[in-house]
Parts: sequence; C-alpha cells; structure tokens
Amino acid sequence: MGYLKDLFKQKADAHSKEIKGIIEKYGNTKIEDVTLAQVYQGMRGITGLVTETSLLDANEGIRFRGYSIPELREKLPKAEKGNEPLPEGLFYLMLIGEVPSENDVDHLSAVLARRSHVPNYVFAVIESFPTSAHPMTQFTAAILALQTESKFAKAYNEGLSKKDYWSFVYEDAMTLIARLPRIAAYIYRRKYRNGEHIQPDGMLDWAGNFAHMLGFEDESFKELMRLYLTIHADHEGGNVSAHATHLVGSALSDPYLSFAAGMTGLAGPLHGLANQEVIRWIDEMCKELNNAEPSKEEIAAYIKKTLAEGKVVPGYGHAVLRKTDPRFIAQMEFAKRHCPDNSMIKTVWNIYEVAPPILENTGKIKNPWPNVDAHSGALLKHYGLIEEDFYTVMFGVSRALGVLASLCWDRALGFPIERPKSITTDWVKKNIMKETVAE
Repeated sequence: MGYLKDLFKQKADAHSKEIKGIIEKYGNTKIEDVTLAQVYQGMRGITGLVTETSLLDANEGIRFRGYSIPELREKLPKAEKGNEPLPEGLFYLMLIGEVPSENDVDHLSAVLARRSHVPNYVFAVIESFPTSAHPMTQFTAAILALQTESKFAKAYNEGLSKKDYWSFVYEDAMTLIARLPRIAAYIYRRKYRNGEHIQPDGMLDWAGNFAHMLGFEDESFKELMRLYLTIHADHEGGNVSAHATHLVGSALSDPYLSFAAGMTGLAGPLHGLANQEVIRWIDEMCKELNNAEPSKEEIAAYIKKTLAEGKVVPGYGHAVLRKTDPRFIAQMEFAKRHCPDNSMIKTVWNIYEVAPPILENTGKIKNPWPNVDAHSGALLKHYGLIEEDFYTVMFGVSRALGVLASLCWDRALGFPIERPKSITTDWVKKNIMKETVAE
C-alpha cells in the first residue's frame, strides 16, 4: 500500500499547514449564531465540524471532494465492461482529494483483497448469536471482535508519538474496509441461506466480490453493488454514523471501536433503518389495495390516509436537502437501464410523481422530495435480495469508506477530543428568560 499511504501523508502535511494558517488568521471569526431551538432540537444545522471528504448542500446535494454524483459516475474508474463507478475509486478520492487513475484503483482493489482474510474467531463470535439476532447486531459484534487486530491500539499501548497516530489509524482503516464485505456476506448467508457460505474471489473488485459472496452472480447486480456502495459512502460529518465515528475516534479509540460506534447509530430507525421502512410501507400499501402496481390515484389516497393517521411517508424529506436527492436520481437512472418493468420500481416512480405535491400542500414539510432510501430497497428486491433487515448492513459496508477516510484525516490533522458545552433548562430560564430559579 506504500505509495498511497505516502501520498496521503504528503497531502495531509500540506493541508495541516494550511489549516494552522487559517486558524491563526481567522480563528476568532464567528461563523453563525446558534438559536435556542437548535440547542434543544438536536443541534440541527449548527456548524461545528470539519469533514474534508464530502459536503452536503441543501440545493445541490452531496459533493465528494467537490464532485457531484453524476460527475463521479462519469469520472471514476469502472470495472471492465461496467458503467458504474468502483467504490475503491471514491475512497481514493475522499482520502487523497484527486480523481484516481485506473491503475490507482486496480492497485487499491488488489491491496484490499490481500487484507481481506477474516480470523476464524470473528466467525465464531457471529456463530455465538442466535440466527434470529438482527444482522446489524451481528455486524457490530463482529467489528468489535476484530478490534483485537488493531495496530493503533497495540502501538499506542507501547508508546506512540502523536505525529504517528495517523499511520496506524490508516493501517486499521484499510484492513477493516477490506474485511467488511466478507463479514457482511457471512452474516447474510448464515441467517438467510442456511449457512451455505461462499468463499471470496480475489480476482474481483471490492463490490463485485461482495455481490459474489452474497450469492448474486448477475453482472447487473454487481453493477448495482458498485453504485450502491459508492452513493451510500458518505454524507458529510453531521449524520449520526459519521458523527459517532468521529466523536469516538476523537477520544483516540481505534478505528474498530470508532466504526462500531457509528454502526450502532446507523442501526437506528431514524438513520440507516429507514430503507427498511420504505419497503414495508410500499408492501403494506399494495397489500391493503390488493394491487401490486397501484394507480397514481390510489397512491395519492393512501398517502393522504398515512398523513391523516399521524404517520410519515418514509423515504421523503431530509434534514438538510431541499431537492430530490441525487442518490435517488442515480438509482432511478440505473433502474431505467436494467429493470424498468419491475412493478415495485414503477410504484416507486409513481410515488415520486404523486407524493411531493401532497406533502408540500400540508405546509408542514420543508422538503417534500425523496431521499436515497425511497429507491434503494426496490432495486435490491428486484434482484432477489428480499431480506429487508440486511439492507442496513449493506449501508454500513458502504459508509465505512467515508467515515474511515475521515478518521484518517482527523488523526493526520491532529484534531482534539470533541467536547461541546451543554446547558440546563434552569440555565435557560435564568439567563435567557430572566426568571428567578430556586437554588
């Protein structure tokens, strides 16, 4: 991995020097005022992190190192005869800040393949769970089991200079990324395919090999995995999985512990589990209407019924975005090329036409447009990956690329432990409301 690691160090040193100059000159500049509502309501929209790998713009969508998703699909290297970007190329871009060549990506794919061996005791940990355990529970436990392999933890215990933190975090991040597809596929085959496991194929790329180990040899499914693992990789630093990984890593917890923390956040219904909720809502609608391909009128009526019951339409709305998620568009374009006649996918497209104006007319929803979750499950179901509980594990395999690239940058730039200030409601009453508070 030598030249990529050396290149990262060169980039990090130059960027660290630039940041020091920025802080020295502009460190006292105020970025924004924080409202009391933001403090109480999840710190929504408060600028408090630097994440170099990606930036989410409310009107443009996600950009990875300045590149939009359409640009990534055009510029990043692809598999032979493929049309979708290789996720390894996105990792290289997030880590180095430059679009990689085909040779760069081939080299990275080969390195990940060489590091992908998972120790048997990790499989033993997975096997210790009942097969009824949620896949995300098994996935997180396996990541924690791998922590015994941490080079950072070992080096730190032996005495490690701060200037070398990044090097060992980098080594752990690369090894963890390499092993995640094998772990995820093992969980899938154990839980849903009677424990009939498929050995990795070292000649395949990272995403193609993941598809192979899951048991899907269709070339278009491998293409879907390349797209899926690319578009789910990062979404700047404020989302739960990215922020949790960054936060725990700021305490100098090694990448295995940090990423496990991110995955426990991803497992929440308001984050990574959202893709399950979309499919289940569509299934329930079709079942209630007794129609596998309901009309737009039927869909509109069902949406209004959902809202009247005080529920949300899953897959619609986003904390930051104020337009259709470019990740949704990328999946829709993929579906139009590979599976335009699938009933559920056509239903997803009909919902896309019907839902936004209904949601907008409520006057209560800032963003009536679909996010990435509104489409992903329907594509997976088309290819026969029908086990909705597993979808978040696939999300987690992808998210590793972004959060671990960011963790390498955190340590290379010497970011300190994260420790925001908190207040009490009594403090608010006394200092803002000017009430007398009993001591």
